[in-house]
Amino acid sequence: MHASRFRLTKQRRVILEELSSMRSHPTAFEVYEAVRSRIPDISLGTVYRNLGLLSSRGVIKKLEVAGHKTRFDANTEKHYHVRCMFCGRIDDVPLKGITIDSETIARETGYKVLGERIEFYGICPDCLEKDGGNT
Repeated sequence: MHASRFRLTKQRRVILEELSSMRSHPTAFEVYEAVRSRIPDISLGTVYRNLGLLSSRGVIKKLEVAGHKTRFDANTEKHYHVRCMFCGRIDDVPLKGITIDSETIARETGYKVLGERIEFYGICPDCLEKDGGNT
């Protein structure tokens, strides 16, 4: 965690603690709802601003996919996600022993790789169950 690089106010600390306790990759509103139980007078705008600051400082990850709400992840280790095309749920993908290396990609393609965004998508178990497996 890179939180020591800047002042971790009470609000930022609570936002970070709540986000860290959630494995669902929540939206800003979902983080706001969780934080409000501990800081009742916090505003949605404050949560948005602090999530933006925490993500710009590398303390958390901002997960942006065109056409979907921005979600946040407290896990800043390199890992991949799978997103449900129906409900938008995002889960971590446990890829053990498989490495996607930007240096190899750069060497093989000649590109200067500035970043990566690899996302798997499909239908989550909950949506499959609701649909009775007809999807």
